[in-house]
Amino acid sequence: MQDALAIHRRLLAQQIHHEIVRLPRVLTCFDDLPKVLGVSARDCVGVTVFEVTIRSVREPVAVIGSVAKPPKAATVTALLGAQRVRLASAFLVNSATDYASGLVGPLLLPDRLTVLIDQRLIDDTDPDDLVYTATGERSTVLRLRAIHLFALVDAKPVDLTGNGRTG
Repeated sequence: MQDALAIHRRLLAQQIHHEIVRLPRVLTCFDDLPKVLGVSARDCVGVTVFEVTIRSVREPVAVIGSVAKPPKAATVTALLGAQRVRLASAFLVNSATDYASGLVGPLLLPDRLTVLIDQRLIDDTDPDDLVYTATGERSTVLRLRAIHLFALVDAKPVDLTGNGRTG
């Protein structure tokens, strides 16, 4: 499973300034980040994993977005032209991402996983802003500049407003 140490090592190797923040209390899921940290939800980045069915084939799809504007299954369904989209089970999240369910971070996701990033997150975040995201552990989060996060994630930008454009 991915954890704060694996993320820290990767970021050190790439000489990316960051901080692993020890939390005052444990997280149950990334939605708790704003409350636990006392920061705005727009400064917190989460990863939602969906089980997507397209042409009778089921596969996990990870969507990176702001905790303030979480992705909706209906929007992902329309965007991908899927027959069905639902939140992935904890087992599927764990096996597809190598992270603990509910604590999936946007870094170090497996190459085999389809990863999308909400264009609103990119557009609405100043590149110099600090953002917070899960590390896979209940007691830590990662803090880094948004520009570094966007450069490090291997994700396709998509419009999750329902207007149908992709980046």
